[in-house]
Amino acid sequence: MTKKVAVILSGCGFYDGAEIHESVITLLRLDQRGAQVQCFAPNINQLHVVDHLTGEATEQSRNVLVESARIARGNIKDVTQLHASDFDALILPGGFGAAKNLSDFALKGAECTVQADVLAATQEFAKASKPVGLICISPAMAGRIYGPGVIATIGTDEGTAAALTQMGVVHQDCEVTEIIEDTARKLVTTPAYMLAKSIAEAASGINKLVDRVLELA
Repeated sequence: MTKKVAVILSGCGFYDGAEIHESVITLLRLDQRGAQVQCFAPNINQLHVVDHLTGEATEQSRNVLVESARIARGNIKDVTQLHASDFDALILPGGFGAAKNLSDFALKGAECTVQADVLAATQEFAKASKPVGLICISPAMAGRIYGPGVIATIGTDEGTAAALTQMGVVHQDCEVTEIIEDTARKLVTTPAYMLAKSIAEAASGINKLVDRVLELA
């Protein structure tokens, strides 16, 4: 039976949106595994816009949904239209957009909140016990989505892991090629570009995450 998977994007470009390599690897692996995919993003302005050539913030203003449509080739919907009852699983690629647009973790760390529409959608999957994959920095939202005791990884960065621990997450160190699974919650996480030195390294863990999420579905 074809699995239906929702993917939430956070813009386009790792400095201020979704990490493009992580997003494309995720979408490619889902397609290779025969899944039916629909992308979503919040219809909000980005926190800021970064020139990816210089790494400097600009005075531009961009919309997360509009920018995410670049990655999704236009086939994307407002995250307010995402309901767990319509899908078997959910995956969120990383990139700074997950910590700047989908949440404010980049600004507030352990005191962060998750954007309201994203939180509502992700918690639907959690409450329905449907599998969720969080990639790269996206697991920073795990504590807000699932509550204290959730098991997740962002890799091996001590500072980021400490912030997750403050939010009640049981952080487990993880190599770029591996995944961490919270079996009780059906949550799968992998470090990807939190550790990856190449697109191949990022793909090694992401492919395992996608495969496991589909198995759990």
